[in-house]
Amino acid sequence: FQLIRGGRDPALQIRPTLKVLALLAQRKLLPAAAFEELSGAYVFLRRLEHRLQYLDDAQTHELPEGTGDRSLVARAMGFHSWDAFRAALEAHRARVSSHFEQVFSAEEVSKHALAPLWTGPEQAETRLGQLGFRDPAGTAARLAAVRSSPRYDGLPQASRARFDALIPRIIEESAAQEDPDAALVRSLEFIETVSRRAAYLALLEEHPAALARLAQLLGASSWAAEYLNRHPVVLDELLDARALFARPDWSAFVQELRGQLASRQGDEERQMDWLREAHHALVFRLLAQDLSGALSVERLADDLSDLADAVLQVTLELCWTQLRVRHREEPRFAIVGYGKLGGKELGYASDLDLIFLYEDPDDRAPEIYARLAQRLSRWLTSRTAAGVLFDIDLRLRPEGGSGLLVSSIDAFRRYQRESAWTWEHQALTRARVCAGEPAVGAEFEEERRAILRIARDEAKLRRDVLSMREQLLQGHPNEGGLFDLKHDRGGMIDIEFIVQMLVLAHAHRRPQLTANSGNIALLKLAAKLELIPGDSADAVADAYREYRRRQHRLRLNGARYARVPAGEVRNHIAATRALWRRVFASE
Repeated sequence: FQLIRGGRDPALQIRPTLKVLALLAQRKLLPAAAFEELSGAYVFLRRLEHRLQYLDDAQTHELPEGTGDRSLVARAMGFHSWDAFRAALEAHRARVSSHFEQVFSAEEVSKHALAPLWTGPEQAETRLGQLGFRDPAGTAARLAAVRSSPRYDGLPQASRARFDALIPRIIEESAAQEDPDAALVRSLEFIETVSRRAAYLALLEEHPAALARLAQLLGASSWAAEYLNRHPVVLDELLDARALFARPDWSAFVQELRGQLASRQGDEERQMDWLREAHHALVFRLLAQDLSGALSVERLADDLSDLADAVLQVTLELCWTQLRVRHREEPRFAIVGYGKLGGKELGYASDLDLIFLYEDPDDRAPEIYARLAQRLSRWLTSRTAAGVLFDIDLRLRPEGGSGLLVSSIDAFRRYQRESAWTWEHQALTRARVCAGEPAVGAEFEEERRAILRIARDEAKLRRDVLSMREQLLQGHPNEGGLFDLKHDRGGMIDIEFIVQMLVLAHAHRRPQLTANSGNIALLKLAAKLELIPGDSADAVADAYREYRRRQHRLRLNGARYARVPAGEVRNHIAATRALWRRVFASE
């Protein structure tokens, strides 16, 4: 762990083994049980080492042969007999070996059975076909192209030897995937991408289990392949399956971010890079869990949203400390998320819809918080060697793109009550505070609920919502024969608009509807309040789940549009259209 992570995590560069083990457990890189067992074994073996050396006053690590010496060692270790001591020793050794095997894998033999496929004999196509490749001729040609490429020719001898050793294993692992051809193409592309980094080649050659996990990820998703090619630094996450598949501890993650950024104080470039690498690493862990089937779409969206919240909070704190002029110790400032972030439906590639608010009577506040918002935006969107944190969209702020970058709560309140369009109130149904001062966040939430509870002319509201829906349809024409899960009639946007209409039309009498609890929960609440039939709410909730699941899978494999044959979701479309007609009295 120190060799793998110590370069990016200075805290792991300490020497005392027990302190390192405790730190690994604290950061969830080791399970609590592993920490206890490894710590216990380390103390036991250290005590044994000292007693062996006391025995003959010599540097030795070998157990004694004589009966008398064995008896002395056993008693010194607190055992009544040599057999009891030896049983305890073997138990500790077995536990250490077990944990070692979970992190490392034994090296394979140097000559792989599939090595001839890499050298390109005439029988390669036949053998590739036997392995299950659907286009053996194309696969053989791709291997030959890699072998004759300038990039391969330019590798140092040691790196080329590792590259040569890896390719047969990659062929073998790719053949085990559902789509061997795609898995191999993506794996070869990735190996070429990292080939000039000898450490990455060594990592994969020396740890077959990591290579197997890599092939599984690349075979399962073209988006995962693109992500790894952009951020190969996350490769070391594959070494330990326990850490890779552990649930995130958000409190520990935030503390880790704060500590690491503090250790790089004064070096903004290193801070930016580390923040991005930490974010990439956690996204990659979630991706691995997602592709393994461990996460539902809803759970993944919650995790990605929580991750964004954590990064926003820490980045806000850091940007505040970097301002030269600050008029208070802590800013009275909040970051509000709209859209996918606000509704906790964030995807891997979602941008963040944000607005910045403050509540501060100081005359200097507008200028200082404007500078804070500018710095925060730069930190989130700047491209460094480690990439970009987030793409952000600030156009939902009062007055849109022409408005001030940051608004006071009072200005936000006036705008929402006097100038906002209906669609801006629709957007408020999915808004929430993601980071910042809790008191400012509470004021925003109170105002958000108050605005949603305003009594509205239902006929005008219906016309406004229908008009906005028509604009969205015109902006996303679908002239193909497939059903667009998001934009077409009967799809996800229709469901979202149904929920928003129910909230804005009825929240003045049913304040429970102002809760930002998600579209499915709000549909069920509307049914409980007898605003819509229960069977319709259940059917449309099922449709929304299925649409999201299908959309997610399509995007994981690079689909530009989330479109499917309409017949596959016919019942979901019908249920959504039926509830639409009931709520809007319109097609």
